[in-house]
Amino acid sequence: MASISLGPSPTRRDALAKRIRLLVAATITYNVIEAIVAITAGAIASSTALIGFGLDSVVEVSSAAAVAWQFSAREHAVREEREKTTLRIISVSFFALAAYITVDAVHALTGTGEADRSRPGIVIAALSLAVMPFLSAAQRKAGRELGSASAVADSRQTLLCTYLSAVLLVGLVANATLGWSWADPIAALVIATIAVKEGLDAWQGKGCCVTPASSVPVPGQEADACGCGSGCDCC
Repeated sequence: MASISLGPSPTRRDALAKRIRLLVAATITYNVIEAIVAITAGAIASSTALIGFGLDSVVEVSSAAAVAWQFSAREHAVREEREKTTLRIISVSFFALAAYITVDAVHALTGTGEADRSRPGIVIAALSLAVMPFLSAAQRKAGRELGSASAVADSRQTLLCTYLSAVLLVGLVANATLGWSWADPIAALVIATIAVKEGLDAWQGKGCCVTPASSVPVPGQEADACGCGSGCDCC
């Protein structure tokens, strides 16, 4: 009969929680700078995609701040109690971002204004494309080992920033080199679509992984393909 792991030891949980707090602090710092640059450049260039990207950074700060609040508790039990509230904050942030971007992008597509070229926007998008994958991967790894759905959801928010950076970069370069002003609001709508999906995943608590005792299959309970119990999307 295979042995059942109940997750990391208390000492390991504390180490993982500390790592998550440091990663969250780094994420907040970077995204504050990113938001200021992107929103300012977007306002100057009348770029819906750039402003949306900057607002995503604001959302990411609120998401990371919620996780920081959760992990500010030293007791593991208190952190678990705050998990659902943190996930709700992350989810609502995604939905609010998607709603704003969609409205603004539709206005741009219906001819209320064309986006100008933005070199600062291209630079910040390229920089984020290089930085965000590393922050996301590190937090996701720690969150999964700890069994924290909120930490994983926040890492997905950071990963979303990577996708948004790529989409934004394509749109800005197309506008700058080919004069395709419509590429900007189209890129913004892609961003909104991804934000809705991530918001739904956060609301449903998807992203946790195998370590918490609550996700360990019990006799008579069917495990999923990853070996988790029901209610844990760990694949």
